[in-house]
Amino acid sequence: MTRVAIYARFSTQMQREASIEDQVRLCQERAARDDWTVSEVFSDMALSGATILRPGLQSLLEQAGRGAFDIVLAEALDRLSRDQADVATLYKRLTFHGVKIVTLAEGEVTELHVGLKGTMNQLFLKDLAAKTRRGLRGRVESGHSGGGNSYGYDVVRRLGPDGLPVTGERTINPTEAEIIKRIFKEFSEGHSPKAIAKRLNADHVPGPRGALWRDTAIRGHRIRGTGLLNNELYIGRLVWNRLRYMKDPETGKRVSRRNPPQEWIINEVPDLRIIDDNLWEAVKRRQGEIDAEPRVQAIRATRFWEKKRKVHLLTGLLRCGCCGGGFAAVGKDYLACSAARKLGTCTQRRSFKRGELEALVLDLLRERLMQPRAVAAFIAAYGEEVNAGRSEETAKRARHEAELAQLTRRLEGLYDAIADGLRTAGLMAKLEDLEARKIIVEAELTAPQPSPVRLHPGLSEIYRRKVTDLAQTLSDPAIRTAALETIRGLISSVTIHVDGEKVTVELEGAITALIGLAQPEAAQRLDPSSVEVVAGVGFEPTTFRL
Repeated sequence: MTRVAIYARFSTQMQREASIEDQVRLCQERAARDDWTVSEVFSDMALSGATILRPGLQSLLEQAGRGAFDIVLAEALDRLSRDQADVATLYKRLTFHGVKIVTLAEGEVTELHVGLKGTMNQLFLKDLAAKTRRGLRGRVESGHSGGGNSYGYDVVRRLGPDGLPVTGERTINPTEAEIIKRIFKEFSEGHSPKAIAKRLNADHVPGPRGALWRDTAIRGHRIRGTGLLNNELYIGRLVWNRLRYMKDPETGKRVSRRNPPQEWIINEVPDLRIIDDNLWEAVKRRQGEIDAEPRVQAIRATRFWEKKRKVHLLTGLLRCGCCGGGFAAVGKDYLACSAARKLGTCTQRRSFKRGELEALVLDLLRERLMQPRAVAAFIAAYGEEVNAGRSEETAKRARHEAELAQLTRRLEGLYDAIADGLRTAGLMAKLEDLEARKIIVEAELTAPQPSPVRLHPGLSEIYRRKVTDLAQTLSDPAIRTAALETIRGLISSVTIHVDGEKVTVELEGAITALIGLAQPEAAQRLDPSSVEVVAGVGFEPTTFRL
């Protein structure tokens, strides 16, 4: 039995959601013609083929590594990826797992397809980008938007004389324009972007796209022309092509690069002016004064942006129990609620030493998260749930076995009748029907019976020992990164609640990762769930819940 996984994708350009259904239907028809069994269908909607970092495709690769299917079937190779390097990577990874790629357009994909089609798809992307930029430049030079919209303006939606929608036109939003003037005025008077953002949030003024105001949205980057204080559209000057965007081959994410000034396209649009020249110049003068400060000069001399930021154990995992927001660094060694410190929208302003929080979390992982009683309760509960879920599957298999025995007996009777010389048309038709049904039932029974999940009775002690070993490796620079990522993978989130002097820390972890660290073969058969640990006063663990 050949198992097939179907993959379908559509981008936002000239396509619609029904395109996924169309691709899947065509692939299913091909699978039926070749007697292939469709095991799973993966899809990505409204996502470009310029990167392989798509949820559906990543899930497909993960299942391929587990041997879930033998063939990946798609409408065409460009549905998997349009990037030449990514196509080659996909082909290598799937080939390594013994999985073939078959498409309706190219047939079975080989190294030749990877080279030729990958090059053609890459050239298509490059040509599409050039045509898109040419069209955008024409709109900008006519005074229209080259894409996107800035705070302070509304998009004009109307039909042209030809009956088609007119794109790129904007008009000033009076309410937002007043907020922009307020920001420029307060900054020119000496207020910091952080203080301005806090006051706007305190006054319940909606920020860009309805979000809270942040100092970074106001400050931006002066050289790159980002942020409200650097948007030249507010003085009636439309600047386009200041930045270009490239895909980082390691992460697949877009990063910006500054174009030389001679490549910028600048057009005057006086109808869109919000800020007068005097206020604009006052803001520029203050920005220049800030840049000239010795403290700022010393910081820039370090060229900190060229250094990769150090990832800590709790980076991106801490949550505030008061507002639900994330934590950010405060000074060198402390962490605090970002919403409280930067936005002024949270009342929980207490900070915590990074080292103490990390030590607590490691202790919780090692000593509390896998207590023997809790593990025993989990194993019992999980076994009951799995058995209940598999009861229908077991009953179905029993029905198939009984049906197969009945089919075998009936066929043997017909074979005896034919051997005795009975050969009527009705008898032969019935014989063919029974034989066809027997093939189907036998195919259903070829699937292996679900094996029981056997968790080691000493799971908690095995887990504790492995986490202890990992924690010790954090001090070794040579293997710190790998150990850090492994431990971070055990944690879903760490929530800090503050009630007066009482501090409660809730730790949530993925049970599959937790069990998998101690017993990988069992974790492959576990369903995702979560566990929670609670530490109480003074960071002392007090209770445990599973």
